[in-house]
Amino acid sequence: MAIVGWLDRNFEKVFILVNYVAMAAIIFIEVIRRFVFAQQAAWSTTIPIYLFLWIVWIGCAYNVRIRAHLRFDEVRMRLSYNGQFACLLLDAFLWIVFSLVVIYYTAEQVMISRDNFAIVQGTDNVLQWWFYIATPLAFALLIIRCLQNLYEDCQAFRKGEPFQIQTSVFGE
Repeated sequence: MAIVGWLDRNFEKVFILVNYVAMAAIIFIEVIRRFVFAQQAAWSTTIPIYLFLWIVWIGCAYNVRIRAHLRFDEVRMRLSYNGQFACLLLDAFLWIVFSLVVIYYTAEQVMISRDNFAIVQGTDNVLQWWFYIATPLAFALLIIRCLQNLYEDCQAFRKGEPFQIQTSVFGE
């Protein structure tokens, strides 16, 4: 269970870091190869872009989890306790509905890419859908993170405790 707890707290951060390092390493190495050796891998300009998809969407889920993504906490903090809770419920509802819409339409695009064996430009056997699946998977993770927050908010509401309202990405 300690591993599950660690993954719950750190999955997104580690995943983003690994992908960011891979993306930066590819770009750095290929710039050196291009200007020093006059060579460049054909895929070096496309794979980092696809890795960026993973970074962005997993980062979105992470920011929902730490309560730092698309919120108006300055206004919310001035509301009554019941008003704050109602806003938190509305947040959860809207995030879940939005995520389900995103998952529905992007899963369809992933399947089209998979069914057509779309290959990443500059490669012979790297399939595009391996990268495109980042969007529906990350939004599924976002729903999980949203439900975790909703559970914490309901627990706080039942106990009459203050809500975790964060106004900064750095206030974790």
